[in-house]
Amino acid sequence: MRIEHLHPVPHLTTALRGPLERIESHLLACQTDIEAWFRQQWLTTTAPFYASVDLRNAGFKLAPVDTNLFPAGFNNLSADLLPLCIQDIQSAFERICPEARQVLLIPENHTRNTY
Repeated sequence: MRIEHLHPVPHLTTALRGPLERIESHLLACQTDIEAWFRQQWLTTTAPFYASVDLRNAGFKLAPVDTNLFPAGFNNLSADLLPLCIQDIQSAFERICPEARQVLLIPENHTRNTY
């Protein structure tokens, strides 16, 4: 199965607060392999329709510390991610509930997260 995207996957950006740690450089260098691994895993185990994972970066290790099945945060998506988000939501609905015809999502448009 070959996955084709209607929109290119945007590269996330962040403000650097110093030089990259060794683990960060390694993750960036292996980004293509990591994304390919996730795609392969999702062929056998469907990812949750809507979830988020909080990560902690200690500079030498990266660990998941929390998984939220009903997270907030639509307002934190960059404008570049919106077309990809819409495409993924449509794909998920077609897979999970193909008879669905009209869906209304009302996301929060505020956040307490100042970062």
